[in-house]
Amino acid sequence: MKSKHFRLPLTLFLIALSCISAFPAYASKIQVVTTLTDLADFAREVGGDLVDVHSLATGVEDTHGVPMKPSFVPIMNRADLMILIGFDCEHAFLPALLEASKNPRIQHGRAGYIDCSEGVIPLDVPKSTDHSEGDVHPYGNPHYTLDPVLTKTAVDNIYKALVDFAPQHKAEFTENRNAYLAKLNAKIARWEEEMKPLRGLKFVSYHEHWPYFAKRFGLEYFGTIELRPGIDPTPRHIEELVAAMQAQHVSIVVREPQFPEKVPQRIAEQTGATMVTLPIMPGGVPHTKTYIEMMDYTVQTLAAAAQARK
Repeated sequence: MKSKHFRLPLTLFLIALSCISAFPAYASKIQVVTTLTDLADFAREVGGDLVDVHSLATGVEDTHGVPMKPSFVPIMNRADLMILIGFDCEHAFLPALLEASKNPRIQHGRAGYIDCSEGVIPLDVPKSTDHSEGDVHPYGNPHYTLDPVLTKTAVDNIYKALVDFAPQHKAEFTENRNAYLAKLNAKIARWEEEMKPLRGLKFVSYHEHWPYFAKRFGLEYFGTIELRPGIDPTPRHIEELVAAMQAQHVSIVVREPQFPEKVPQRIAEQTGATMVTLPIMPGGVPHTKTYIEMMDYTVQTLAAAAQARK
């Protein structure tokens, strides 16, 4: 699924612009817009009753190409904070929406523009950004929130943004952040224990979502079904991938809900691997409304698949 740079169509902009006047210029709560659902969950946890949070994504979209809707523009127009994953993840849709929003508070470089990747050391920074290599991210792989430890950096960046915006509520934000991090740390300890038997497990996925997850839990990320980022596989690539998986005894095929099931299922059948569908953000599959629920699902699904193969 290839994401592309494009500008907000004129008709979409005009429709959205006509809606802006329907909303008040201010609200009693801090208006927060996030690009993705995991960031929305963190903002709600830290902000509590003091924030009104809207995610542009619902959980089932390609993180690199969330479809733009006219309703996004008035929501962003009244936003106090715009929170994004960063590392160029949202390059295909966010710049055009920011331009259309006509909201100076949340433009790049302003206080309301919150890049949650600040402080994260990226993996997979490409040596070349030539388009022949696919839809590469020049700043590195943006899927760091699939590592729950790195997720704490995103939570802290959101906390700092809320404190900067409303310092009079620092005590509440601090209490909320600390409570959430305590809960997350307890879960991390449990997830690491549950994943111990899977150390060294080899797996492939459709898109390169999983390097941070694999590194955190000691798995071997064998490769992707995509030919290159954003470029669908060719028959030859699938044939070579199947042969390599058979030779190296790769036992798990991860299919993200954003991508069709047919090709991953066929590869699993040809290699004798087990296919699992894993979400990349909350809401990607049923019963994963929060980040912790999503990670619980991911760890338990992988553990069950590995156990079933013994």
